[in-house]
Amino acid sequence: MLQIKKIVFNPFLENTYLLYDDISKEAAVIDPGCYDQVERGILQKHILENNLSVKFLINTHCHIDHIFGNSFVKETYNCKFLAPAKDLFMLDLMVEQAKTYGTHMNPSPKPDELITESMLINIGVHEGKFLFTPGHTPGEFCLYFEKEKICLTGDVLFKESIGRTDLWGGDYDQLIDSIKTKLFTLPDDVKIYPGHESESSIGYEKLHNPFFN
Repeated sequence: MLQIKKIVFNPFLENTYLLYDDISKEAAVIDPGCYDQVERGILQKHILENNLSVKFLINTHCHIDHIFGNSFVKETYNCKFLAPAKDLFMLDLMVEQAKTYGTHMNPSPKPDELITESMLINIGVHEGKFLFTPGHTPGEFCLYFEKEKICLTGDVLFKESIGRTDLWGGDYDQLIDSIKTKLFTLPDDVKIYPGHESESSIGYEKLHNPFFN
């Protein structure tokens, strides 16, 4: 079974996700927002307690609240790092990004591979695919596990809300189109795990999200 552990990190209250297969113990860290030594310790504790082998580090997009822990995860677990090509400029400027918010961070390593829609990843027996959903950032991807009916939506789609488009590279019309064509075409019973706040489902958002009703 694919397990999902949500951990809320950093001053932006970002959702970091630890996905793992409970048989093989293979795992992926999605959008590591762990900000300081205490938060890094919290993530590490969950990994150790469940005897996990971290196979992937994945950035859905490269805003600073989702990448604070990139260097820690990559250096600690020597896992494969995946990130969107069109967001690499933000990864390169992450230290400057942090300064604009009055905070600091360690530079991120370079991705081992760039995410594409043709890419598939396996966590144990669970296969995930990437959906290109720009608008919040130029390169953002959601991660969809079809058989498990799970979609990690980053900062694209939230419960009764959508991602901001007033930040670097944002485009409101593009974001709305991404949601309509890539997410709202998924089955209604797909559960979404966003980058902030609580979980929802595709069907619920189609009916209740004020940006579409």
